[in-house]
Amino acid sequence: MHIHLYRSSLWSKGLQVFPVVSTCPLTTSILRRTFTTTRQQYKAVPPKPKMSTDATTLKGQPLDKAAFDALMRRRMFFTPSFEIYGGVSGLFDLGPPGAALQSNLIDTWKKHFIIEENMLEVDCTVLTPHVVLKTSGHVDKFADWMCKDPKTGDILRADHFVEDVLESRLKGDKEARGLETQATAQDKDPKRAKKKGKGEVAVKLDDALVQEYEEVLAKIDNYDGDQLGELIKKYDLKNPKSGLQPSPPVAFNLMFQTSIGPSSNVPSYLRPETAQGQFMNFAKLLEYNMGQMPFASASIGKSYRNEISPRAGLLRVREFLMAEIEHFVDPKGGKKHPRFHEVEHIELPLLDGPTQLAGQTTVKKIAIGKAVQEGIVNNETIGYFLARISLFVEKIGIDMTKIRFRQHMANEMAHYASDCYDLEVKCSAGWVECVGCADRSAYDLAVHTKQTGKPLVVREQLETPEIITSWEVDIDKKKFGPFFKKNAKLVESALEATTQDHREQIAKALTDTGKFSLDVPEMGKVEVGIDLVKVEQKTRTENIREYTPNVIEPSFGIGRLLFALCEHNYWTRAEEGGEETRGVLSFPPAMAPTKVLIVPLSSNDKFVPFINELSRKLRAAGVSCRVDNSSASIGKRYARNDELGTALAVTVDFQTLQDNTITLRDRDSTRQVRADEDKVVAAIQAVVNGAQTWEDVEKSLPVFTQQES
Repeated sequence: MHIHLYRSSLWSKGLQVFPVVSTCPLTTSILRRTFTTTRQQYKAVPPKPKMSTDATTLKGQPLDKAAFDALMRRRMFFTPSFEIYGGVSGLFDLGPPGAALQSNLIDTWKKHFIIEENMLEVDCTVLTPHVVLKTSGHVDKFADWMCKDPKTGDILRADHFVEDVLESRLKGDKEARGLETQATAQDKDPKRAKKKGKGEVAVKLDDALVQEYEEVLAKIDNYDGDQLGELIKKYDLKNPKSGLQPSPPVAFNLMFQTSIGPSSNVPSYLRPETAQGQFMNFAKLLEYNMGQMPFASASIGKSYRNEISPRAGLLRVREFLMAEIEHFVDPKGGKKHPRFHEVEHIELPLLDGPTQLAGQTTVKKIAIGKAVQEGIVNNETIGYFLARISLFVEKIGIDMTKIRFRQHMANEMAHYASDCYDLEVKCSAGWVECVGCADRSAYDLAVHTKQTGKPLVVREQLETPEIITSWEVDIDKKKFGPFFKKNAKLVESALEATTQDHREQIAKALTDTGKFSLDVPEMGKVEVGIDLVKVEQKTRTENIREYTPNVIEPSFGIGRLLFALCEHNYWTRAEEGGEETRGVLSFPPAMAPTKVLIVPLSSNDKFVPFINELSRKLRAAGVSCRVDNSSASIGKRYARNDELGTALAVTVDFQTLQDNTITLRDRDSTRQVRADEDKVVAAIQAVVNGAQTWEDVEKSLPVFTQQES
């Protein structure tokens, strides 16, 4: 995370976040009432999801979001958790097709990254002690800005609130100018008119104001709490539900707090990311890898974030699956990657930071090799993973015309990151961050080394010994401790943190005056005399090089990719002889939840042995299949499995009893071929494994032109 995945815009701020302890009893009472999570708040209706004005289906049709959502729930791709109790916002369960689709996505991810890159997979605990996340910076900095409606009590995420209102005004401006978009056309539909919110009014705006709004939206991720509050006041942004401005934004820590053990004396959190477990095991992983660098670890598991306003289905939830890679690299030599030459020709759509700060969202399509060369992307290792991420999402079936890699701006950069690009995918909720690729530098390993005293470093034998000349600090411990007493460690840490240039200045001051001044955190300026400290230039020969590796981290939000995959592969097909349409999910065969539907034309008992044998052969070949022997017409059975994304369908009919031939139907074209069972099974295997396309199958097996009614 980046998203990273779900990453907060406050991490770079170092702000103390809620819960807040106030000396005023009234303030404390208000804060407790405001921010205590109650069952009623969890069930509150979240803000209306942002609608992309040009969202389309796989076939370029205008996307009917309501129909798509209905299909997802009706076919149980995902469903609200605890729904019979009213549900809890931000929590979802995956049904059989959703769980199978997720398993296929993870399997593809493992093959594409873990196996291809020889990564070391680990599975770390979810429960994380307070001290670990305090050291990593999450306790103080892992937060989002939120505000409260004074009338309804609704808690709103401030940046989303600003986005929603400004986008609604821009949509109203387009409608007033006669520039009708898909979304405004849907609003004119009588069936939808009653659902139109109070804030969605068709009002023409000044051209200058339109430009201002667009510039604000382009930079929305770069605003802090005070700036978001200023925007709310400047543009008089009001909650459509109440018609009132919300309260000024405040910081809210997103981690779920818990405790370990019956005495509750070990404060802990549910992890907000899988990364810390990988860092904790760095020394062991390095040893397992026989001390060889670079190397990468990988982890797939659940993470938890107490989102302020969960919304848009699987796009913003409180419990989610992440797949994260920590690639440990030697910072010396510019973080090069040995396989970068394999991907340097791949063109990626990049939206860099300077473009966004200029209030624009124009992407630049550029070969990743050139982007690294020109400094648009910081180094080869980030560039390598951006290209590999692009290849991965293309493989699973994401529409490559609806992606971009957006660089984080300064205010939204995580506190540990020196650079970060997000893979954003365009869908009905706008541009959604699905993968983050961050350069975490040496931050995590360094802070955990400092906190624990355990060296999370690499030691490598030098081929040629190095002669090092440096300024060294020599502390007289017998005098230093008694002189500074309880502050001795603070002063010593400040001395150790000094740079070589600073030490040279200290040495000169000691020679000239016998003392020097030192800035010590929490103490201010401290005067140190020559009787306590000496700074001298020394020369030493080193046979071992010791360094803290830097980390490049690609972080994948599996739920978001799952949602985008479904939406990008959705389209509608007109039913024969009528105006009604049926949804189709055209997943790549390898991703389809079920690969093959087996359809007996009749309930005749003579079909059973053929169906059982065919099912056995497909299972033996590792191909998932499902039998539909319901009484519905064959056309309806095909149609409902098209909604489930089932790639192929086999029909067993009375001719099968005579010559052992069966028909094979393609989901997308509805075309069919007919051949004997073994040839059809072989064709199915080839299609599912990606060795053949349907067009290849049609060239090798006889086309069948009957039977779909």
